[in-house]
Amino acid sequence: MTSNSPQPVKKVPIHLQSAQNRVYIKNGQVVNADKSFKADVYIEDGIIKFVGAAADITVPGGVRTIDATGKLVMPGGIDPHTHMQLPFGNAVAVDDFYHGTKAAVAGGTTMIIDFVLPNKQQSMLEAYDTWRSWADPKVCCDYGFHVGITWWSKSVSDEIGVLCKELGVNSFKTFMAYKGLYQLNDSDLLDVFERIRSLNGVAMVHAENGDIIAKNAKRLLAEGITGPEGHELSRQEEVEAEAVHRACILAHQVDCPLYVVHVMSKSAGIEVARARQRYQGKYIMGETLAAALGTDGSHYRCQHFGHAAAHILSPPLRPDPTTPEFLMKLLANNDLQTTGSDNCTFNKNQKELGLGDFTKIPNGVNGVEDRMSLVWERGVHAGLMDACQFVAITSSNAAKIFNIFPQKGCIAVGSDADVVVWDPQATRTISKDTHHHACDFNIFEGMTVHGVPEFVLVRGRVCVENGLVRVAEGFGRFIPTPVRPAYVYDRLEGNAEAQQPEQQQNGNASKKLAELDAHIQPQQPIAAMLSADQNGNSHNHPARARVDGVRDQQESSFSLSEELDKAAVRSSIKVHNPPGGKSSGFW
Repeated sequence: MTSNSPQPVKKVPIHLQSAQNRVYIKNGQVVNADKSFKADVYIEDGIIKFVGAAADITVPGGVRTIDATGKLVMPGGIDPHTHMQLPFGNAVAVDDFYHGTKAAVAGGTTMIIDFVLPNKQQSMLEAYDTWRSWADPKVCCDYGFHVGITWWSKSVSDEIGVLCKELGVNSFKTFMAYKGLYQLNDSDLLDVFERIRSLNGVAMVHAENGDIIAKNAKRLLAEGITGPEGHELSRQEEVEAEAVHRACILAHQVDCPLYVVHVMSKSAGIEVARARQRYQGKYIMGETLAAALGTDGSHYRCQHFGHAAAHILSPPLRPDPTTPEFLMKLLANNDLQTTGSDNCTFNKNQKELGLGDFTKIPNGVNGVEDRMSLVWERGVHAGLMDACQFVAITSSNAAKIFNIFPQKGCIAVGSDADVVVWDPQATRTISKDTHHHACDFNIFEGMTVHGVPEFVLVRGRVCVENGLVRVAEGFGRFIPTPVRPAYVYDRLEGNAEAQQPEQQQNGNASKKLAELDAHIQPQQPIAAMLSADQNGNSHNHPARARVDGVRDQQESSFSLSEELDKAAVRSSIKVHNPPGGKSSGFW
């Protein structure tokens, strides 16, 4: 089965055998990751039954008809990185599996992949059962799981085998950060990656140097820098980039595919791109977040604690205002493959647990609802990518990496009817007052975005219609992610046919990576920063006006070295009496 073949070739009658879930979408432009074409789509019992010309199908009465004239018919989004209902210290994320998946569907995302995170010494299987008990009664759309490896032992190794072989999990997240809580050392990482490779799974990594972060945080707090700005100061770009570089090398040593989650900085993105070039498109895959594409770290300098703290996540947003466009260009050139949200929301009173100590601010932001529109705005509308690339980075690539393609991630006969009718001309303004999250803040507040889901179908059920969201709690299903995804392992094992498209997609970014080192300036150590002057600026991010979903080939050429010529990674962060530091009683 292919994702773009109009089928069938002769006229097909549709029988009135099902009274429910029969939807006919006509006059739309079908957009898959590989091709866009005019076609009608017929859905029955949650499955796409027909994709083709209107002349080749007979539609009886009683079928729900959606006229998609002037609209795009795309596979529903797949968010590969969410944390619904996550316990974090003394707080629990307020978007549970109901509110979180409702927000997802409202924005055009029809499947999430969440994370099971066992406590240290806790059984992974026990944690898996707990997360299933939270999710199954509440989810409004389909979902899958990654599982975190937060400690290492023979029992953990054995349980990874059970999760892969019996419980429908093929991806496992490791941590190079959170010293004393989740962080694994390099020796354990090698053992974990080797075990995952033996099972044909996918390793994932949160790449930040936890030892450096712990030392920096201790030093900053001792100097009286206690506010939200201390979070980013303790874990600068090079701290993320170093860990990305090290993780890629570790994975390569044991022949294990590695998916780098939430790439948040230019430096880290460059390391992913460099590793992909070094290993010829094998081993390494990268994800960035809606937050990294839609805003920046200048908010950490806001003198209102609630505003600054609401933007705290790890790795943090970067102060360099050119970072969002830079990461978008990496996506457009296939140096990064997916966009997630890392949706993990906390309210004002929960964020205030970190008053007086930035290390205690619960980490997490919103994003699952606005991810699709934000990527369209900053990617397609800005002229950096076309609609097919949009589908790839918001849906299809995740489906392929986690081995649920073509069940998910494409408009094709036999695929699940997770479908979005997308209006590329429509706009909406993002606000906490209108979003469907349970949280009281939105990091994209006031942003107007082009690209709005006019209809969203979850397995054939119309859940969004012209702004009205109607979801059913518990309607979603758990979707197993089988081991050995062909998209990953065919390349890894030297399938030349699989490697060819990857090589063709690599753009000018990958061709000039050898020139990068001369353009990246080192950051000052924390000790030097503490004695420097404060220097903080706010920035605006104008977008180029493109609304047709067609990539402007005159603007698509992208060189990382040229970009860094224009806007080098900042050489220092200057701190002196910052908001939150040495300001007793301010909050």
